[in-house]
Amino acid sequence: MALNRFIYTILFSFSLLLWSCGNTDHTIKMKGSDTEVNLAVNLAEAYNRTDPSFSMAISGGGSGLGITSLLNGQADIANSSRPLTEEEQALFRKKKIDLKTVVFAEDATAFVVHSDNPISEIDVKTLSKIMSGEIENWKSVSSRNIPINIYGRQSSSGTYSFIRKKLKIVYSQKAKEMTGNAQILEAIKIDKSGIGYVGAGYISKKIQDNKGIKVLKIKNDVNSNAISPLDSAAIKNRLYFFQRPLYQFIPEKSWPKVLSFIQFETKGEGTKIIENSGYYLIH
Repeated sequence: MALNRFIYTILFSFSLLLWSCGNTDHTIKMKGSDTEVNLAVNLAEAYNRTDPSFSMAISGGGSGLGITSLLNGQADIANSSRPLTEEEQALFRKKKIDLKTVVFAEDATAFVVHSDNPISEIDVKTLSKIMSGEIENWKSVSSRNIPINIYGRQSSSGTYSFIRKKLKIVYSQKAKEMTGNAQILEAIKIDKSGIGYVGAGYISKKIQDNKGIKVLKIKNDVNSNAISPLDSAAIKNRLYFFQRPLYQFIPEKSWPKVLSFIQFETKGEGTKIIENSGYYLIH
């Protein structure tokens, strides 16, 4: 399903690009966060039904790519799962590009292991030791004497930066860098020694689609309650360690063109789509 969804996203973007030829005033170009790309497609499909005169070209590739696209004048909206860095802010000032920032949803990053892994929860300290490579074997964590394989994202990914900062680590040099959330999930499904992180919105609500993976509950420390990234009540009460806002950065010159879409996703029908897609509303 994840592969099919990835292919569909590409086809959807391509069809919208064809539609937009010669009609750039009614085309919104959105690039960036892989965490947000499926949600962006869902929102764009619904928005296009309300206003067929607009088309939307959507692509992922990471938060850093989306932000760079804004700097190069190649996008109207940059989806980002992290705030701008000081260096990026300086580049926008240098180019005299004024931005508007929209926080339209919240995401919880899920840590996943193979379904055969006996653990169901993990504390943050142990997780940091695993992701940094200090713990290299599951034996001390789950009693299984097999090496740990780490699946993560490239450095251009906002999720890569988010997890690194939350855990206050440098990633293990043995960590495998994957191109997206779907690829991490597919790798974990066939690797009984694997662990990786994905946006909770990529965890399907259909049990059969999650065959081969287990979503770990997270404990802030060994004495804390374990919280699932799929627990909407916990997210609403800000109890989950790896929850974060999702950003959209928009150049002021694009603002008039995108305003109706922003209102759709933050105040209109889009809010229901956000929740139904496995993400959370800002409270």
